[in-house]
Parts: sequence; structure tokens; C-alpha cells
Amino acid sequence: MITPEKRRCPWIEPSLLVQNLVKTWGEEGLVWLDGDGSKLGRWVILGVDPINHIYCDGLPSKESTKNPFEELNNLEPGHWTGWLSYEAGAWLEPKNSWKSDQMAMLWMVSHDPVIKFDLQLQQLWLEGCNKKRLDQFDHWLQAISKEKTNLEMQKLDLSSKHEIKIPLENWKWLTNRDEYSSNVKAIKELIAQGDIFQANLTACCITSVPKKQIALELFLRLKAHSPAPFSGLVIGTAEASGQAVISRSPERFLKVLPSGEVETRPIKGTRPRHQNPIKDADLVGDLICSPKDRAENIMIVDLLRNDLGKVCKPGSIIVPQLVGLESYRQVHHLTSVIQGSLIENKTWVDLLKACWPGGSISGAPKLRACERLNEIEPTSRGPYCGSLMHLDWDGRFDSSIVIRSLILHGETLRAHAGCGIVADSCPQREAEELTWKIMPLLQALE
Repeated sequence: MITPEKRRCPWIEPSLLVQNLVKTWGEEGLVWLDGDGSKLGRWVILGVDPINHIYCDGLPSKESTKNPFEELNNLEPGHWTGWLSYEAGAWLEPKNSWKSDQMAMLWMVSHDPVIKFDLQLQQLWLEGCNKKRLDQFDHWLQAISKEKTNLEMQKLDLSSKHEIKIPLENWKWLTNRDEYSSNVKAIKELIAQGDIFQANLTACCITSVPKKQIALELFLRLKAHSPAPFSGLVIGTAEASGQAVISRSPERFLKVLPSGEVETRPIKGTRPRHQNPIKDADLVGDLICSPKDRAENIMIVDLLRNDLGKVCKPGSIIVPQLVGLESYRQVHHLTSVIQGSLIENKTWVDLLKACWPGGSISGAPKLRACERLNEIEPTSRGPYCGSLMHLDWDGRFDSSIVIRSLILHGETLRAHAGCGIVADSCPQREAEELTWKIMPLLQALE
């Protein structure tokens, strides 16, 4: 835990400032933890020109690879941001089978200073411990803020600068609609046999992108289309050069305060939004009254209560919100909130290990569901269904589940979506749900 110096700077909108940042320091190593201005998405954090990074690649069977959880345990004090891939579960449960992915298993990058925005108060803060770098960024910010005419012109031109257009027909599905329905039936058969109770079945589509350094542009497109409280853009450098996670996630995975207070907010149950208010209200009613969605949500709450119980004080775990409605621009969700307090000798890394992978994107029982999903799904997940993670100067930890996201590796862009499958799931309806979950991402890039 360290205490940075904090300096108040003139307000500049994050979207405008980040474009000027990359002009000066480049796109590689950029971190943008975005918000939607709500209570959960009040703060935005930007970092460029990183001072350090941690990189892990491959499964335990790969020669000379590192255990990502040990690397997280050994992080130096500072401000860290990055991603941990779903298949990191191989380091916790090596007896299960896990697919290898091209993306880094763990990518964490440290910045000093960082720029923080309070969207509700419209305040901009520069925080850092290295005085020389702090002064450098401070002078740069002061100079940029004086160019008000230039910034206003950039604001007017912002929407016209999105050059990437990916027609829907350019996406290649690795699992088509009929195959997905068939996979749903396979999961239902496993449930009927008592092998598992629930599983989050995913599918993936891929496309090629013609030019490099497009991660920021892709993120700006999604930001305009689907604001969300746990959004983030993390662009790799060095060993992870050409890799990026572009996320518009609405789901918090784990939050840990320096005091040891813990929170997780699993999402289970989704309906699309409708422009007609009456039809939109009908969709809300259908979601709230759905026995299938409620049962699925409660099942994951029980799973996460058990996960938290491995590292939290007995009797400290509570559920202040059970199956609550949360609405976003594209979808309605059912979200529950589980809280607890860490045992004194436990850390956020212990909690991460106890809860990995997230219950809402795996299944129940978790390890058996992961094993069955690995058999059924044709491709690895990588950072999708993993987590974007943020460790602040004071040891405060926060993380999201990487859903509603794009994964970029070189010139290959991929998008995933998934649905929770339970005993009374309808294969055709689950395939429809998969479609309208992923379509806002794809349509935003048309």
C-alpha cells in the first residue's frame, strides 16, 4: 500500500483526453477503465506509458510458463490493471481439461501516474508517486486544457472518425444456431442424469480486421452504443503486443476494500430492451416472473456464497439484493449482490483463487460444469469469461466479468456470448437469447 500525490486538473471529457494521450504516448499499454456515470460506474481511470508489466502465457503443461496467481501474489506496490483469462482455472484444477488460447493468460500493467475522472462531479485528478513523471503529465494536461477551441473541434469530429466498418456477414460463427441448440440439448441431458445442475454455454464468432492499432476505435464505437458501469479497454505491449480486451461489461466480479470487505454482483437472467415503453415493460415483467431465470440466479448466488465462505469470516456473508432488476441501454438483467468480510490473513488473491472462474459464467457444480463445457465448446475462451482487474494504490481491488466484449489478437477479432442452461431451458429460445446478446456488439461495428 502506498499513498500517491493527488493534483486537481481542469476538466476534459475522457473520450477527448484519451485521443490526445495516444497521440503523444501511443496506443500500446493504454488502459481505460470506463463508467456510465451511475453509482457503480462513477469513476473513469486512464493510464498510458506504463512503467512495468507482468505477463503469463499458456497452461501449466507449457514449458517455462508461470503460475498467474503466484505472479499476482508477488505484485510490487503500485497501480495495476489487466486481465486474467478464463483458462487460468488450469492452475487451480489441473485435473480438469482446459483449452489453450493465443491471448496472454495474465497481463497486468503498472502506470505512474494515472488520470482519474469523477463523472458525477466532473472532476479530473492526476495521481502518482514519481514526481518527475507527475510533473510531466501535469504540464501536458495544463497545456491540453488551454486548447479549448481545438478540443471543441475534436468533439464535433469525434463521431466522424470511426472508420472501422464490419458487415454482419463478415463474422464467421464457430458454432452456428443449430449447433448451439444441439449443445443446449446435450447440457440438458447431463442435467437430467444428475451430472450437473447448470452450465453457462457459450459460442464464438470471429472476423479479420485489416489494420493495426484499432483497439481504441473499436472501444469508442462500443462506448457510444452500449454504456455500462464496468467497461474497460486494456491494450497489451511487449510480449502481449497486438493483444487487447475491449469490454462493455455490466457485471462486477469481485471487489475488495482495504478493510477486507468483499462484494460480488452476479448477473443471471436477461431480456432485450424495446423502444416501445409498453413492450419494454412487458419484457421486464416476463423476466421478473420467470421461474427459470430466478432459479438460475439463486443457484449462482448459492455457489458464490460457498466460494466466498472459503476465505470469509463465518457469519459475515449476506445477500443484500436477491434477484434485483437492473436495466441498461440494450438489455434488462437480474442481478444479485453478495457481501462478506475476509478472514484477517486472507488477501484479494486468495479470494480470486477461491472464486475462479466466476460462478455466473461457469455453472454448478462449478468444476464439473467447466469440465463438461470444455468437452462441448469448440474453442477456448481466453479473456472472455475471465476478468478485467484493477488494483489501486491503497490495495483496493475491483474486477469485472469479461462479457459483452471483443477480444483482439493481431488482425483477428472475436466476440463471444453465452446463456445459462438449466433443466427447463428451451434450446430454440436459448439460441435466440444468444443472438440478441451478441448482436448489439456486432451491430455497433457495422
